[in-house]
Amino acid sequence: MKSYLTYTDEVRQALENNKPVVALETTIISHGMPYPQNVEMAKQVENIIREQGAVPATIGIMNGKIKIGLNEQELEEFATNPSVAKVSRRDFPYILASGKIGATTVAGTMIAAQLAGIRVFATGGIGGVHREGEITWDVSADLTELAQTNVAVVCAGAKSILDLGRTLEYLETQGVPVVGYQTDQFPSFFARESGYGVDFRLNTPEEVAALMDTKWQLGLEGGLIIANPVPEADALDHREIEAVIQQALNEAKANNITGKNVTPFLLDKVKQLTGGTSLQTNIALVKHNVEVAAKIAVAYQSKK
Repeated sequence: MKSYLTYTDEVRQALENNKPVVALETTIISHGMPYPQNVEMAKQVENIIREQGAVPATIGIMNGKIKIGLNEQELEEFATNPSVAKVSRRDFPYILASGKIGATTVAGTMIAAQLAGIRVFATGGIGGVHREGEITWDVSADLTELAQTNVAVVCAGAKSILDLGRTLEYLETQGVPVVGYQTDQFPSFFARESGYGVDFRLNTPEEVAALMDTKWQLGLEGGLIIANPVPEADALDHREIEAVIQQALNEAKANNITGKNVTPFLLDKVKQLTGGTSLQTNIALVKHNVEVAAKIAVAYQSKK
């Protein structure tokens, strides 16, 4: 397994010296945002993590290797190359064996982070059960990965284009704790509320680190969700964004868009319908998530 992993010097030194590291995904760069905002965001969030005393490890697959940390040229490649594939659990063998370039999803990044010994991962929002999932059976592999991979995922909830109630039910069935960071409500990505609660509310990085440590000391395999609402100044109105999402969903259905093409289509359509406001909110929530993740990583590493 180790032969498939390569590291930047910064990440390697951090891991060898037991310094806190935060994993970052590449799908948000390749498929979640347009250029040049995607590469600008990628560089900014890495710097935010460093400012909090941790080390960023942006993860992607290139030339038959799982790269734990990317240099500036590699970030640019993921931001601009139209042939970058989305890589979840099922895709790892093919992308690695073929030498193709692949951006890791939430599930893919969790797998790579655990292989590298990284316990904290920051993203925008997790995947989940899609609306009308009872008909389509469209359920993200992120949820099953959270049930088996020991990584804490800091996110602004699940993407609001999903069925949040069913997503939370699935997580409960899989035994995945959903922690509200300084909130009692499960956030809905663009908005701070969703109408659904969380399992537990924790208010400090130290409390989150203690929960993580206890869970894994008990041998309870699997990750956990740290649901961190978008800052109030950047949040969108829940009812307004719901109406926009419904319109985007109707267009996706009319155009027979299915599978892994649904999420990028919907996010792009929501951006169009909100006049770009949703992209600004997306960037703001990612920045907030990486800041909180870095603080949690520092607190967790101090316990170890």
